[in-house]
Amino acid sequence: MHPIDKKQLIESLWSFISDNKRQKMTEVLSNRTRYVSVVLEDIFQPHNASAVLRTCDIFGIQDVHVVEAKFKFQAVSSVAMGSAKWVDVYQHAATAEAIAQLKQKDYCIVATTPHTNACILPQLPLDKKVALVFGSEQTGLSEVAMQHADVFMKIPMYGFVESFNISVSVALCLYDIMTRLHQSDIAWRLSEEERDDLLLQWMSKVSKTAQLLQKKEDI
Repeated sequence: MHPIDKKQLIESLWSFISDNKRQKMTEVLSNRTRYVSVVLEDIFQPHNASAVLRTCDIFGIQDVHVVEAKFKFQAVSSVAMGSAKWVDVYQHAATAEAIAQLKQKDYCIVATTPHTNACILPQLPLDKKVALVFGSEQTGLSEVAMQHADVFMKIPMYGFVESFNISVSVALCLYDIMTRLHQSDIAWRLSEEERDDLLLQWMSKVSKTAQLLQKKEDI
């Protein structure tokens, strides 16, 4: 659809969206990003998967890639709190597949692991798009993820325990990265075209009338 046609469609669909939802969607869109993506390898605990989705939505992350080589990614609605509706989840059968797609889109692949050559989170460069890869709860990152990573990054820790729960790790990483991006002059927000596409997608999820009208436009 031509960009002008999209904007005309958006204007016509606003009348089917409540003022509160319109204001909230506009506000959220202004802080949405694909500059940062999250990749999850074989998360087998539904509560962890759900908590990660909720965290990604809260920090404005639009794209989450899940590798389901061994375990099916499942979200618990009571934990995710509806975040699955607003975040795009891409499913992959293998880690190599997910990483290859992200590299084609010029993402820097960041392996989150206490590697010998790892930089600490506050020092992670943000001069290009980053895809943060988090490993399984039991085994951590796979060898494939380690081999294809462009950068190794670790969260500073000062206790006896060697790692955080995965949902906590994601939250800490996104808090640091998004705080720095918000304070920078990096162009990390969605493009106007991306915002329009996403807005139409969200409209169809909150209004059946908007959904039907969009389908009619696509015919």
